[in-house]
Amino acid sequence: MGSPLAPLRHRQTFVAVGFPTLLLAALLPIASLAGPLANVDGAAPAPAPVVQAESAPQWTFSAEAIGLSRQGGPNRTLVARVPGGVPYHAPPGLDSSTYPGAEALNSDQFWQRLAAGPKLGLTYHGDSGYGAELSYFSVLGLSATKTTGPDNPADWLVMKVPGSFWQTQDFPYQAMVWKDATSLYSVEANARLELSPRVTVLAGLRWLQLNDRLQGTLTPADHTAPTWKLSCPGADLLALCTGSPVESAGAYPPFWTASTKNNLYGVQIGVDGKLAELGRLSLDGVVKIGLFDDAAEQSTVVSMRKQLFPARAATNNVTFASEAGLQVKYQLTKGLAVKAGYQALWLDGVALAPGQIEETLTTPASVTALGVNCRSSALFQGGAVGLEYSF
Repeated sequence: MGSPLAPLRHRQTFVAVGFPTLLLAALLPIASLAGPLANVDGAAPAPAPVVQAESAPQWTFSAEAIGLSRQGGPNRTLVARVPGGVPYHAPPGLDSSTYPGAEALNSDQFWQRLAAGPKLGLTYHGDSGYGAELSYFSVLGLSATKTTGPDNPADWLVMKVPGSFWQTQDFPYQAMVWKDATSLYSVEANARLELSPRVTVLAGLRWLQLNDRLQGTLTPADHTAPTWKLSCPGADLLALCTGSPVESAGAYPPFWTASTKNNLYGVQIGVDGKLAELGRLSLDGVVKIGLFDDAAEQSTVVSMRKQLFPARAATNNVTFASEAGLQVKYQLTKGLAVKAGYQALWLDGVALAPGQIEETLTTPASVTALGVNCRSSALFQGGAVGLEYSF
């Protein structure tokens, strides 16, 4: 039976691979328009009369507001449902830690909605067709929260990880909440070569930083301390695990917190071209691909018996990135234009927080990071709107 998320993954693949390919296919033929056109009889065209032209602007500065969303991530079960009639802990036997529960939440179900940030650019246009550009953008506050339960009749909500650790809700009135938060930064410097008035190729250096944080908590707070989890009296069924609702037992820490940081340093090439022009209105497109060294690290903090156990690991990994964009520009006055467009950025081979669960080994008294999982991919897409000034 196919996954209900398969159509979504197919759309991600099209945006990450198909969209840049189609845009590149549209840009490359335009380059063939460079140079003078011959007459029908093969003779060279007559020289145009000499006209004193204004000097073209040498600098272009742009300031935009960008909004991106994030899709994609590791395929990892975060919450499974186990019938409430299964004992919490009854060794040796089938208890909630070993019962084959039904998946209730997978980490690839997080869909982080639009978050905004600044996008700045400065481009130099040389007289000989050579130029350079410097650009920066950042998007903070990308996040998604998924809540599972509480169920009626009550089920165990279970998270299982490698080793001895497993987590359930403390009482049947609680839900299990997972939050995934992401931030993205980009700085790039490119050399530019104008092949024709409509097509420019570029090559340069780029730094990207991708941060991701996954946190699991129980809500609402415990009404009383879950001492039944320590004593395991044998009749530890979920329906019997009740606590006095008089007051909160205290502020317990999240039971699982995983964070990753990816610092990507690499090179990229691209094509920037004008696809169409009508009076003051124009449509531009850009495609970039790059190869990066990813200095990736992960840190995990696990709460066992309400005590925190940290673990950390780091590695280097090869990461691929592709970017594509379309932009509509309207010239307001000489030198000043307003623009709006679409942008997509695909990162393949990065470390995301949910992927680190399988790299975390637990025992009753310790937590060890076995390494860094860098096998995830992420698609960022959205729009930008702003102003451009040439001088």
